[in-house]
Amino acid sequence: LLLIKTKKFPRMSTKTDLSLLLECLKFQMKSPDIQKQALLTIHSICDKKDNVDLLRELGGVVFLYNLSKSSNVQTEVKAAAFYTLGTLAAANVYCKNSLCRKDIFTDIASLLMKEDLSLTQKRVSVYLLFVLVANNKSGQTLATSTGCLEILLDLFRSNFPLSSTNDFRTVSQSYQLWASVSSALCGCVNNPQNEEGQRICVAAFPIVKHWLQQISPHCTEVFQPICSFISMTVANNSFVQESFSVSGGLDVLTLTLVGVASAAETSILSYQLSVIIAKTLSACITDNPNLASGLSQYSVVSHLFSLLTSSHTDPDDILSVLLCIGLCTEASGETRQL
Repeated sequence: LLLIKTKKFPRMSTKTDLSLLLECLKFQMKSPDIQKQALLTIHSICDKKDNVDLLRELGGVVFLYNLSKSSNVQTEVKAAAFYTLGTLAAANVYCKNSLCRKDIFTDIASLLMKEDLSLTQKRVSVYLLFVLVANNKSGQTLATSTGCLEILLDLFRSNFPLSSTNDFRTVSQSYQLWASVSSALCGCVNNPQNEEGQRICVAAFPIVKHWLQQISPHCTEVFQPICSFISMTVANNSFVQESFSVSGGLDVLTLTLVGVASAAETSILSYQLSVIIAKTLSACITDNPNLASGLSQYSVVSHLFSLLTSSHTDPDDILSVLLCIGLCTEASGETRQL
């Protein structure tokens, strides 16, 4: 197994190697290390999407999924199988579509609800779920109908890495899971837009507001996923935009922008964070002039203009800042106050 190479096989040779690797997985049930090595080799060979098709033709995708569910397989092998399935689906749309089945989403939901599930298994399960919903309307629909979206929301709220219940040793592990869950939630509600999913995610707004108040925006590893979640959830949905405002989240986000933008001239990190928040703010008020006009009390426009004159200004950011300025001024005429 270790002697197998993965560089530019002719098609038949590659198919033979994949077939041998599948046989190895079948007949090495008592050798988890060998099974994991076989899975890693399959993953390496299937970096090319054409090779994923070969594996699919051999029944390998279905076999790997059944392997991940088998009671005869050790936990670390199941996790490796789930991860391999995720990478295969990410590389090949036909593989992705073949895995978008109700029974698979139901299995993922059942798995994530197990209290004794290891952190690694949670992460790879969430990763597979993320791949299946990303840019995939049918995957989004299945995530909603099988309860996967609700489970992701629970994980999102209960695994916040800066929670007072986490000690230093568990922060990193919690963060990795929480960031993966955040990405999966974004995939469930947008690109393409999924209004039902967006409405379900409104339930997280109160705790998101609390997080915005609790953490420093300079903790970018946590702050950026929060902004991404907000942006994807409120985008082009006036009901959800209003809900975020009612929760108090819009005011807190705006005050955060004002505070960070004030330091944008002297700190490139503050400048970059200001642009991220401006983009998030735009998603919150686009096509919603009532919400946009309410921001005039914070003199948002003057702070946004300061970003355009900052020594750190990046040409790629100018359009995003101008868009936010336009949304604010169109609704309130705030430019007259400058």
